[in-house]
Amino acid sequence: MHEDHCDYRHIFLHDVPLMDVRAPVEFAQGAFPGAQNHPLMNDAERHQVGICYRQQGQSAAIALGQHLVSGPMKHARIAAWAAFAQAHPAGLLYCFRGGLRSQIAQQWLASEAGIAYPRVPGGYKALRLFLTETLQAASQECDFVLLSGLTGVGKTELIAQLTHGIDLEGHANHRGSSFGQRLSGQPGQIDFEHRLAIDILKKRAQQGRPLFVLEDEGRHVGRCAVPLALRQRLEHARIVCLEDGFDARVERIVRDYVLGPCADHIAAHGPAPGFETFATRLQQGLDRLAKRLGGERYQQLRKTMQAALAQQQACGGVALHRSWIAALMRDYYDPMYTFQRQSWSGRIAFEGDARAVLDYLRAGSARPLQPAGSPA
Repeated sequence: MHEDHCDYRHIFLHDVPLMDVRAPVEFAQGAFPGAQNHPLMNDAERHQVGICYRQQGQSAAIALGQHLVSGPMKHARIAAWAAFAQAHPAGLLYCFRGGLRSQIAQQWLASEAGIAYPRVPGGYKALRLFLTETLQAASQECDFVLLSGLTGVGKTELIAQLTHGIDLEGHANHRGSSFGQRLSGQPGQIDFEHRLAIDILKKRAQQGRPLFVLEDEGRHVGRCAVPLALRQRLEHARIVCLEDGFDARVERIVRDYVLGPCADHIAAHGPAPGFETFATRLQQGLDRLAKRLGGERYQQLRKTMQAALAQQQACGGVALHRSWIAALMRDYYDPMYTFQRQSWSGRIAFEGDARAVLDYLRAGSARPLQPAGSPA
């Protein structure tokens, strides 16, 4: 029989398959990447057992649970656990605290299906605490560099080329701007934190010097908040500024915020409904900037955007999209970036195009980064 597994670091470093026997509502509130939910009790059953526990105590709650999960329902759930265990012989099961529910699942698997399957002591709560502490420790012990630059310079593309890059937008499934929503939606805050912590854990294990490069996102990436300890650390991190020409930036925005999302919506919903949902999302992105843009400028941009959408729908052209994007960058995003730079005195370590910045940051993974103007 397997021994119960409490090496949390090993679990996340090696993507050990995890079977979560909590109720679906608990799983939806927070889980781990790749974990599968095969609950001992569904939401309604868990609710009834919880009421019984509070009113009559543990023994009565256990008896009620045994009654609710019995007969064909019990056999179906054991069959689901057995299928998972057979597909993932090196996996683990867990409940919320590693207590009664995971013990029952483990016992039923052994007695009814003849499968000895290990569980995680401490369950979900212990695993989450480990990841929270991992992120806090990294925030204190690691060296961080923020990659900044004007809108559209390709910061996310560059992060992806670095073995020590941390893609906050990828973990949050959001491009980080008013127009950054993705069709598949964002993870919950807890799931975002788990993804981020596991990424940092793995990268710390792979490289000798704990240096990480993150895009300058501020407090939030969409609705996902950058964890407080990390955000406080990044407020004092050195900054590397990526540069690119204005026309190249416009083309990148057209690709990432118009052509790509339009294709995604059409693939998901079909040509006509897909284009409609894409157009609605794009206009909502501009609507979120209405107060900051001011009434007249907002109305002008919205009129140009509507004309651009009509042109795109009619013939696939994107020339008018370039028009409103260029205006928004020139009159809103670029001045905002220039204003932000004024508060970075002494923090900018390097500036350059993609090739120069890549070379600088890759060299930094092997030796300390030098501020701009420092002797080699």
